[in-house]
Amino acid sequence: MFNSPNPYQNSGSYIDLLKRMTQRMQQQKVDDQLLEILQQAFEKELNAENIILSRPERARLFRQVTKAIWTDMLGKFDDKK
Repeated sequence: MFNSPNPYQNSGSYIDLLKRMTQRMQQQKVDDQLLEILQQAFEKELNAENIILSRPERARLFRQVTKAIWTDMLGKFDDKK
């Protein structure tokens, strides 16, 4: 009985790995999952604060909060170097 060949044995360069990992994460819709988590937390906090906003205000605030969180997260990645 032969062992099946290791599909990652000659997986290529770091760039190839980056492309494959990015593609897999996109196929799993990780970005949508993260946005859903942020949206749920955002709505929970608005409800806890008993804040009522118009749809445009709510959308604008969500975009700004999300951008601030992503910026902070990216900064943390840069700090780890």
